[in-house]
Amino acid sequence: MKTKIIKNNQIKVFKIAESVLCEIPLLLTKIQAGFPSPAEDYMEERLSLDKKLIKNRSATFFARVTGDSMINSGIYNGDLIIVDKALNPKPDSVLLCVLDGEFTLKKVRKIKNKMYMIPENPDYPPIKISEYNDFRIWGVVTYSIRTHY
Repeated sequence: MKTKIIKNNQIKVFKIAESVLCEIPLLLTKIQAGFPSPAEDYMEERLSLDKKLIKNRSATFFARVTGDSMINSGIYNGDLIIVDKALNPKPDSVLLCVLDGEFTLKKVRKIKNKMYMIPENPDYPPIKISEYNDFRIWGVVTYSIRTHY
C-alpha cells in the first residue's frame, strides 16, 4: 500500500511501503518490436521490481507527474516516477526540485555563472534560480512508468 506523504498542485509524492512491489514472472525470450523473429524456446524466472528499480529503499519515493514540461525527457502528464533522494545528480539528470515550496521536475544547469532549472519542452522557458529563491534538489528521477492503455 502506498502512503501519500506530500501533495501540491504539480506532484504527489508517495513513500514506498514494504508491500508495494512484488516478484512477477519475467519472460526470458526477447520480444521483437520490429519484424517478428522465429519462435524460440523460452523460460520464465521471477523478477522483483523493487530489487531492479530501487537502490535505496528508505530514500526512494514514487511521485505522480502533472504537466508537460519534461516531455522531451520522456516524462509525460500522469506518469509515475521513481525518485531516489540518496543519489547524487549526474550531468543531465532529471531532478525533483523544490522551488519556493513547490515541487517541480527539471534539469539543473549552470549557464554563465547563474543556475537555471531547464524544462524539456520548448514551450517553457528556463527558470533562473536567484539567491532570493528557496531552492533545493529533493531527489534524482531514476525511472518513469507510463500506462499504455
